[in-house]
Amino acid sequence: MSTPLAPIVLASASPRRRDILASLGVAFEVQPSGADEQGLSIEDHLEFVRAAALAKLQSALRSAAGTGAYVLAADTIVCVDGQRLGKPADDADALRMLELLAGRDHVVRTAVALGRVGEGVLECRVVETRVWFRSASREELERYVAAGESQDKAGAYGVQGLASGLVTRLEGSYTNVVGLPAAEVVELLVDHGALDRWP
Repeated sequence: MSTPLAPIVLASASPRRRDILASLGVAFEVQPSGADEQGLSIEDHLEFVRAAALAKLQSALRSAAGTGAYVLAADTIVCVDGQRLGKPADDADALRMLELLAGRDHVVRTAVALGRVGEGVLECRVVETRVWFRSASREELERYVAAGESQDKAGAYGVQGLASGLVTRLEGSYTNVVGLPAAEVVELLVDHGALDRWP
């Protein structure tokens, strides 16, 4: 396991982000951010996801204990037809999103922001992955939503679960679609001295 030079805090409640970071052999602690990105009124998708990750980072930096601790925050959105899909409000909203995505491609954008207590924001990177879904009937999508996997996921699907049965092709980082782009996170941590080496 890579030993951090200072504590690394993951400012996220997402079990998927925790799993990805743990799979990289990085020692970290979890301290979810209290920031709410829903209040951001930014039209541009790239700027929105960047601002959302930075808002989470800055909120976590204010509450993180331990001088010198590194804080990692992220936000993921799904973009199709100029629309930005976040987490569904309910099952009907999840079905609406999935019907938009079926039979075509969309872009998943994750912004990853790294900061340090006492220094503030160090860097924010946005990673994009293009995903293609096969066509699916409304009944099939209804059954998928009923299985409960849509909840708490941008675009109402989890690529690592049942929804893998919808994905025909993926261009870019797979872990980015799950919620945290692994290679870019490692680069960020090494580039800014949070890790002296990896793996």
